[in-house]
Amino acid sequence: MHISSHFFRALIVVSAALGPFAHAITPAEQLAAYTAQAGAPAQAARGQQLFNARHGKEWSCASCHTGMPTVDGKHASTGKTIGPLAPAFNPERFTDTAKSDKWFRRNCNDVMGRECTAAEKADVLAWLLTLKR
Repeated sequence: MHISSHFFRALIVVSAALGPFAHAITPAEQLAAYTAQAGAPAQAARGQQLFNARHGKEWSCASCHTGMPTVDGKHASTGKTIGPLAPAFNPERFTDTAKSDKWFRRNCNDVMGRECTAAEKADVLAWLLTLKR
């Protein structure tokens, strides 16, 4: 085996071990990524409006997360408890890119019948970041 083969295998092992941490970020970094994708600054007021409004479907984001997502919510159809969405009240929120994207995709489809745009994600997250203890 060549040195490069050993290096390549070691790199694969290290990458696999660090995999769960590869997407660890802060909510502010997640906001910066959505804002960069949108190509425009996020607007917290627009995010609050989007969060609380119905968009042609039965639910709004607030239907499950409550109008003030600093407290536990409850899934509208299953009744399952949902922890606070605002990062200041739930430090795990928006710290994993893959998880954030997965839930935005699912929830936007439930609320709007489509995926959210990067600008909509940025706006909602910008608003959530204004909610402080």
